[in-house]
Amino acid sequence: MTIKLLAIGKTDDPALQGLIETYVKRLEHYNKFELEIIPDLKKTKSLTREQQKVMEGKLMLNKITPSDFLVLLDENGKQYSSEGFSEYLQKRLNSGMKQLIFIIGGPYGFSEEVYARANGKLSLSKMTFSHQMVRLFFTEQLYRAFTILKNEPYHHK
Repeated sequence: MTIKLLAIGKTDDPALQGLIETYVKRLEHYNKFELEIIPDLKKTKSLTREQQKVMEGKLMLNKITPSDFLVLLDENGKQYSSEGFSEYLQKRLNSGMKQLIFIIGGPYGFSEEVYARANGKLSLSKMTFSHQMVRLFFTEQLYRAFTILKNEPYHHK
């Protein structure tokens, strides 16, 4: 199975990008993983928030096939402990699906079309983080989940 993280817009901070790349590289040891960046929309000042969400949603949905399992990283999603997330991941790995896609939305969240297509929602915290920080937190937690599943010493209880 391939695990993919889709995100809108590039990471501007080189230090943050370096940390994200560290975990992306570590994940290669465990599973096929891709981080795909959808370019920011141009000329958004004339768009309403809803129009921007719809346009971003179309770009996101163009990256997804009907057989993909889609999980939105959303503030209203289910929260897990690191151990709980590793169990969730193991269930997805055991299901035989070809591709598990996690999506970080744009600055205003997701369009109704994206919500309608999603198979689930995951929240990393009740707190709000920048979309760039979420990339780092998610890739680290995904790496942590694999180390938990392999009983490796990265995660301490």
